[in-house]
Amino acid sequence: MIRRLLLFAIALTVVPGVVTPAAQKQTAQKQSAAQKDTSPLLPPTDEQAVDMAITEMMGAWQIGDVELLKKHYAENVLVVSGVWEPPLIGRDKYIEAYERQRTRMHGSQLNRSNTFMRVNGNVAWAVYQWTFTGEVDGQPAGYRGFTTLVFEKQGGQWLIMTNHTSIANMPQAAPAPQPNPPAPAKP
Repeated sequence: MIRRLLLFAIALTVVPGVVTPAAQKQTAQKQSAAQKDTSPLLPPTDEQAVDMAITEMMGAWQIGDVELLKKHYAENVLVVSGVWEPPLIGRDKYIEAYERQRTRMHGSQLNRSNTFMRVNGNVAWAVYQWTFTGEVDGQPAGYRGFTTLVFEKQGGQWLIMTNHTSIANMPQAAPAPQPNPPAPAKP
């Protein structure tokens, strides 16, 4: 009789689909705990958070997601563009200018490289190079330049306080060689 009970107990642990109520409750608790904890193991460092903010901001700029773009700019942001115009003060002014610019662009691609960042307490700054390709006013266009962003950590979020962008001239194609003019006639 003991041997049959032992075999039955072993069969319960080996046979799939046969689970005791206590085991079911334990499994359900583990699954519930796993579903509730969706946070990453380690929070990002400040440098990683600033880098992610830049990436999201540039992605929002590229696809025209104004709400996501607003998320990364402080209310009192100062924006200096790469063209000769007065600086823009305030997120609303920047968004208005962005939306006007956006209507003129199609198929735009904005890429960043050579990023340098520094974080000091609740302030961070980043400098990077960028390239833009796409159509502006129906014509193919390409630009490259530099951007400096100054961030402040407000309420746990890194917000852009200053965006200073400079456009560097794209290399111009060399002019086509001109044929040598004929030598003057001898008298």
